Amino acid sequence: MATDPLRVLVTGAAEKEPVTVLITGAAGQIGYALVPMIARGAMLGPDQPIILHMLDIEPAAEALKGVKMELIDAAFPLLKGVVATTDVVEACKGVNVAVMVGGFPRKEGMERKDVMSKNVSIYKAQASALEQHAAPDCKVLVVANPANTNALILKEFAPSIPEKNITCLTRLDHNRALGQISERLNVHVGDVKNVIIWGNHSSTQYPDVNHATVTTNGSQKPVRELVADDKWLNSEFITTVQQRGAAIIKARKLSSALSAASSACDHIRDWVLGTPKGTWVSMGVYSDGSYGIQPGLIYSFPVTCEKGEWKIVQGLKIDQFSREKMDNTAQELIEEKSLAYSCLN
Repeated sequence: MATDPLRVLVTGAAEKEPVTVLITGAAGQIGYALVPMIARGAMLGPDQPIILHMLDIEPAAEALKGVKMELIDAAFPLLKGVVATTDVVEACKGVNVAVMVGGFPRKEGMERKDVMSKNVSIYKAQASALEQHAAPDCKVLVVANPANTNALILKEFAPSIPEKNITCLTRLDHNRALGQISERLNVHVGDVKNVIIWGNHSSTQYPDVNHATVTTNGSQKPVRELVADDKWLNSEFITTVQQRGAAIIKARKLSSALSAASSACDHIRDWVLGTPKGTWVSMGVYSDGSYGIQPGLIYSFPVTCEKGEWKIVQGLKIDQFSREKMDNTAQELIEEKSLAYSCLN
């Protein structure tokens, strides 16, 4: 029986087979930032060989070819092979990790339903290809918006991929929240931990610092205590994190690419290699009803990861303010889900 390279990676066995990583929308901005990070070992570790499969649509075929040329020119020691293709079947063949960056972006004057229906058909097709051609234990991360609902569609149309293997990216929001706290307190971002992003990767997400801590002078202190400004934490902090994507578009005239790529690497690395003891991260995962969230939604929870499996952190105290915010973003996901299903019909 062939060795599953991800299993080897997770268990830390000596031999390292290359892990095949798919990136869809690979010629786009996020893809262009992401491929060198993966090839340098930022996603799966500095000694893990990689085979990259890059997929994009026909109009981007030439640009994709250019990205492949640059990957060859960069002479990455870990990169054992590169496939650049517009054929979804070729792209999905034998992949162990799939990062779904490709999607249909919302354009000016477009209704939400129009965007949803375009993405539903993209994710339906890609789900079938992954189901038929990816490695049986393939781990999937959906980045393209609406990320939670795209992941849900993918899950529906790839029933043989375990539901625990289909996730969406809210680590970018998680990292943004860490960054805001670190700036506010003038501490290193590595000393801040255990913020939570609850819910949808949209402007209804709830960045929660009630359980977050900062390591200062060798001991951990609650973020709330150190910030000592509930008004800021309950208003401006939340909206800054919720609307950070829009602020970057305003400044750069382009959407977040570098930070999105970096957090996609963080998401997969922690999922495969594990979270540090005593630390959790935020991942959009299939709800099992934890914290009163409707089962069957892809919702962002605090999770810990070990041996390639994520687990929702249980037993956190939820106050009234948090409860309302968590329910509000769940409601949006319920509406998105029914909108997506109406596009299917």
